[in-house]
Amino acid sequence: MQAFGTGIPWAGMLAGPAAWAISTQLNYALVDWQCRHQLPIIPFAALCLILLALVGLALSWRARKRQSDTERFVAMIGVLMAALFATVILMQGVASLILDECTR
Repeated sequence: MQAFGTGIPWAGMLAGPAAWAISTQLNYALVDWQCRHQLPIIPFAALCLILLALVGLALSWRARKRQSDTERFVAMIGVLMAALFATVILMQGVASLILDECTR
């Protein structure tokens, strides 16, 4: 629990890309199911994975107050990476609302 109080510098560097990789794989895996059931599940999955990336961002943001310059640098890179990947996941989720999943 102390990690949530002081933060983890590399959390955003791990959570952001991991959330994006899971999102990309889920997008491919769920498109047939979404087409058959006509239920937009991909945007909900994207929202959950955006939250995962934002948790990594928050943990890195808390760690930016560390004493070591290296830890502060890693924390800020983690914040930026998590924000970038959260934005990418958001764009993929919005694209699934615009594009027809049944078009081949």
